[in-house]
Amino acid sequence: MPVSARIVFAYLMLHASCSHAATTILDEIVVTAIKQAQPMRETSSTVSALDSEELERISHTHINETLHRVPGVWISRGNGQEHLTAIRSPVLTGAGSCGAFLMMQDGVSLREPGFCNVNELFESVSELADRIEVLKGPGSDVYGSNALHGAINVLTGDVTPGINKLKVEAGPNDYYRGRYTFSGESIRLDVSGTTDGGYKDDSGFDQQKLLLKHRFASAAREITTTLSMTNLNQETAGFIRGDEVYRDAGSRRDNPNPEAYRDARSLRLVAEIAQSFRGGDLVVRPYLRSIDMTFLQHFLPGQSIEKNGHDSLGLQTLWTSGQWRAGLEVEYTEGFLKETQPNATTGSAYLVATIPAGKHYDYDVEASLFGVFLQRQFNLTDALTMTAGVRFQYTGYDYDNRMISGRTRDDGIPCGFGGCRFNRPEDRDDSYSEWSPKIGAIYSISDNHQVFGQVSRGIRAPQAAELYRLQNAQNVTDIDPVKLDSMEVGFRGSSSGLGYSISLYAMEKDNFIFRDTSRQNVDGGETSHRGIEIDLDYKFTANLSASLSLTRANHRYENNPALSSTPLKGNDIDTAPRTMGSASLHWQPGGSINLKLEWVHISDYYEDPQNLHRYDGHDLLHLRGNWQVTNRMTLSARLMNLTDEDYAERADYSFGSDRYFVGTPFSIYLGISLHL
Repeated sequence: MPVSARIVFAYLMLHASCSHAATTILDEIVVTAIKQAQPMRETSSTVSALDSEELERISHTHINETLHRVPGVWISRGNGQEHLTAIRSPVLTGAGSCGAFLMMQDGVSLREPGFCNVNELFESVSELADRIEVLKGPGSDVYGSNALHGAINVLTGDVTPGINKLKVEAGPNDYYRGRYTFSGESIRLDVSGTTDGGYKDDSGFDQQKLLLKHRFASAAREITTTLSMTNLNQETAGFIRGDEVYRDAGSRRDNPNPEAYRDARSLRLVAEIAQSFRGGDLVVRPYLRSIDMTFLQHFLPGQSIEKNGHDSLGLQTLWTSGQWRAGLEVEYTEGFLKETQPNATTGSAYLVATIPAGKHYDYDVEASLFGVFLQRQFNLTDALTMTAGVRFQYTGYDYDNRMISGRTRDDGIPCGFGGCRFNRPEDRDDSYSEWSPKIGAIYSISDNHQVFGQVSRGIRAPQAAELYRLQNAQNVTDIDPVKLDSMEVGFRGSSSGLGYSISLYAMEKDNFIFRDTSRQNVDGGETSHRGIEIDLDYKFTANLSASLSLTRANHRYENNPALSSTPLKGNDIDTAPRTMGSASLHWQPGGSINLKLEWVHISDYYEDPQNLHRYDGHDLLHLRGNWQVTNRMTLSARLMNLTDEDYAERADYSFGSDRYFVGTPFSIYLGISLHL
């Protein structure tokens, strides 16, 4: 889309937002801020939500198609179902980067916080979700480690009698998906199966997801038990390389890594028991979790095969009485990681000598987590409410190396050039104890308009991979938990057809963990994050509405952590667009037809920390439509990338060249829904 058209479109959205107005945003119910349902007007945090109607209309093939509608959020799409995350942050990369975000399903972390994965949202049942909520900014006062920059909570549907629905879809590159939902008096079943031949050569995936829910209710208590399972078998396509090669029609479908793959499986069993207890409401949530993943590291020299996984047993409790909330969380996890290189490394003599074939890592880790939080609300006046909360969390690791320690080959023979790249520490124990405070305030200007704000601290303990997957001369890590201090003020409300939420934030992150130029995991990085987020909804008429989600932010290095010959202090962090957002027009010309035109914008950003290479950004247009043919049948169509824009889902600069994950061209997806 030309710059002039973008300006006009954004102006129309903003002009619409300033005249009449929309909904009762303050009465919307959200659950993610404090682990229980509450009206938005009682929340001093910024929480954005996408409801079942919106999720049904989006019908995403990848989670990024849904979450780019949330200000401050960018799920950067890799190949297939892979992704990287940004929430009030740059897109963070590396083994431990996922520790900056807490990914949950029905309030339970998708993975044990010390064993996160950058792609873990594909282990959620987001395609079957009833609602998705995003908490922006630190949430460690309630959720503990990893709720640093924010949290995403995939919420599943209730047991609701009378649902019996089948939906099938088809799209380009042999894409097919089916979903079935049934709900009776006490049981609900959701299943989804997807196959995709892939836009790139020798790529594609098959994915299956299941959600089974049982509800029991008596006069004393209510028990909801949920079983969810996911399976992904993916043929992964790697980056293509070269300056703006994503614009080259002859190269866009190239796959330099046809041998790459990723297989991932997850299982979660959660019981939620709600009852009265000592004058308050008590929710007890025991859970089991089992994760395993195998993939080829096609992006690294030697192309090792990594296998990782963990099994967890945990318990969450939440007690609410009047103005008090208290919670307890305990979890025990047994995890493992194995890395094996089947073939000899190719390349320079240094790479060949220091990256040998054979086993690189083989270790087990037992992890223990204990967290407790307390929160109190103070109604100072009829208009002013304050909330104070604090959480204490203990994280412990018991590491068992199942190989020869040190940086030798797996048979004990030393590598040339001073030693192998891979270094295995001796058996050891590590533990971390951290406090996470928060103070929030809400001032009601009127029944429909509020000012809110908070001061909070987010924390994350080091990941197991950062502590025990060492390289080069690093035998023992000495890294502290990451801390992020945040200040935020916001305005929200609704009036005459307009619903609005505007937030301004400033955050300072300390002890940022990174891998330096010697490939050692060290802390001490300092970064700053400043931004404004605008979320507007406007209803012109009963049949025509508009929305705007806009983010303007600056993410910078505040010291020189990378030990680089090029100073980084003051530079923009790489993969951190200054501006991003989306806007839409929703038109219902009749009772049976609705259409939604959407604009998605990512501004230019630097591809490297030195700020020497830049991606130009992109603008996309999508059109979605539904036609309710009868009470039992609905037809749907999604026209993606209407202008056939050449763009990259992700761009970076590494190993001496620009690298891109290519965006797909104009595509049409057709579907039919049947109420059986």
